[in-house]
Amino acid sequence: MASTLTTVFIALLVLTTLTRVWLGQRHIRHIQSHRNQVPAAFADSISLEAHQKAADYSSAKTSLVISEAAAQALLLALFTVGGGLQWLDESWRSVLAEPEMLRGALVIVSALVISSLVDLPFDYYRSFVVDARFGFNKMTPAMFFSDLVKHSLVGVVLGAPILGAALWLMQGAGDYWWLYLWVVWSVFNLLMLAIYPTFIAPLFNKFSPLTDHTLKARIESLLTKCGFKSQGLFVMDGSARSSHGNAYFTGFGASKRVVFFDTLLARLDTDEIEAVLAHELGHFRHRHVIKRIAMMFFVSFVGLALLGWLKQQDWFYTGLGVAQSSDHMALLLFLLVSPVFLFLLRPLMASYSRKNEFEADAYAAKHADAGHLIRALVKLYRDNASTLTPDPLHSNFYDSHPPASLRIAKLLKKA
Repeated sequence: MASTLTTVFIALLVLTTLTRVWLGQRHIRHIQSHRNQVPAAFADSISLEAHQKAADYSSAKTSLVISEAAAQALLLALFTVGGGLQWLDESWRSVLAEPEMLRGALVIVSALVISSLVDLPFDYYRSFVVDARFGFNKMTPAMFFSDLVKHSLVGVVLGAPILGAALWLMQGAGDYWWLYLWVVWSVFNLLMLAIYPTFIAPLFNKFSPLTDHTLKARIESLLTKCGFKSQGLFVMDGSARSSHGNAYFTGFGASKRVVFFDTLLARLDTDEIEAVLAHELGHFRHRHVIKRIAMMFFVSFVGLALLGWLKQQDWFYTGLGVAQSSDHMALLLFLLVSPVFLFLLRPLMASYSRKNEFEADAYAAKHADAGHLIRALVKLYRDNASTLTPDPLHSNFYDSHPPASLRIAKLLKKA
């Protein structure tokens, strides 16, 4: 059984990596083949220069993703069948034999740190080479590494208790430890949704109340009409790190708030901002956030139940390059290899997300003005250098939002 798992894992790892590379290269070729002509639907609103910039920006980002996919696959192979996790476990065992739970936590943290260090050059290159080349990056190296330190500290403060709880339950809570852990994990996620806007997000960005009284009145009127209650309307200093624009809802229950990037407010007029907000309210009205949370809870329930069974199977460890079974290795192996086994399900999740976007657009067209939303989307596509000509197969596999041409065409029918 162990040799079968090894064979299946290696085959899937190779398949997923080659698929990611093939889709990325196909995406680049498709974009570049349409680089010299603006799609007819956008010819009056987006210049050829802006269209070519979006093509080159999308191609550069995709090339980086291809390189990153190869590096991540190599690291995962070295961790598992290459014996890397076994070496980490033995190294910590020689330093700290007991307590086992602390040693296990150190093994997991070590593996996660190594993974982060492998990702770090790609993140830096993405910001200071790709984004900088196309005029989007506003960060300094000092800000980049400051954010890195903050993220690490927040990860330790929030992650240490949940990791400790997981290992403690796995060690001493009996056969149904996975069910108790699922309850703890679910409560933890709900708590994070509630406290993120107030306590965590301000560590990385400044949030100030919306001061444009005309815009505020329009937005509050729309919120009232749609039955949405929030903690407030806030402007985020997105321009401190990037020139990309966006708007979003955050929080859960009474902590919900509406957040606009300052870059978005600088580019869109009042009608367009109202239409973008109506789109976000569409997600609220269709309960997309609640449905996603419910889906996350269901997936984590099934995943932890599966881990509860795999933890007792010796072939699960030996088939993935680990000689000794242990709670921390079961958890770490599951976290590392499950994305490989779930990769081919990505198109289903992407399709579901695009369906939600169409529903939100339809809601916006009903409660605002479809023409205003079209204008706003065109500006955002142009200013964010989003390609108008993605490869259809790549888009169906990855994209959480529908292609621009399809999205605009549906809105035009409602305008």
